[in-house]
Amino acid sequence: MNATFETDRLATSAGDLAITFFGHASLQFTFGGKQIYADPFGQAADYSTLPKADLILITHDHFDHCDPQAVAAVRAADTQVICTAACGGKAAGGIVTGNGDSREAGGVRIEAVPAYNVVHKRDNGDPFHIPGEGNGYVATFGGLRVYIAGDTEDIPEMKNLKKIDVAFLPVNVPYTMTPEMAARAVKMIRPRILYPYHYGRTDLSRLTALLADEKEIEIRIRKMA
Repeated sequence: MNATFETDRLATSAGDLAITFFGHASLQFTFGGKQIYADPFGQAADYSTLPKADLILITHDHFDHCDPQAVAAVRAADTQVICTAACGGKAAGGIVTGNGDSREAGGVRIEAVPAYNVVHKRDNGDPFHIPGEGNGYVATFGGLRVYIAGDTEDIPEMKNLKKIDVAFLPVNVPYTMTPEMAARAVKMIRPRILYPYHYGRTDLSRLTALLADEKEIEIRIRKMA
């Protein structure tokens, strides 16, 4: 399963950041000799074959983001796990972190920000992702600010995100953003690099067309369905 994952390298003021794309919402960041994983999911990679984590970020408690077996496979005795309250029972010893909290972990500054739905809802009227329950994260790697949005729509709080260099935005209809929502989010955040991720079967050509005039924003599409 782990034979051919794509990896990008980005320069920071403290050395290169390597980003490996496992698929879905699962990412690996290698920086300063540390291994940082976002939303490990066993269907995206065989985590038992990967380097042990210094830090794991879990955005919310849905099974494809909070996978206890994948977390256990990549976790070491001193691994820090940052998670939401709902994930705390699934990731024993996790550091429960809510919207607005920030901390240093794995040599990286981590800020937890809101992630939720307003428009897209279940049949019972509840949002697929309820306000206050999920996190996005802004991770600062040597001055390079990376926004890992988690499962969210283009929510007003995105206007508060400052100096985002790299943004991972979900475009997974109907659970997160439509291409139109993602385009609006990009125009609020204005990252230098956009990675659509967790995009399922969404046609990303619509998103690239909507952002065609945004010449300062580079759209990088990787295997993150």
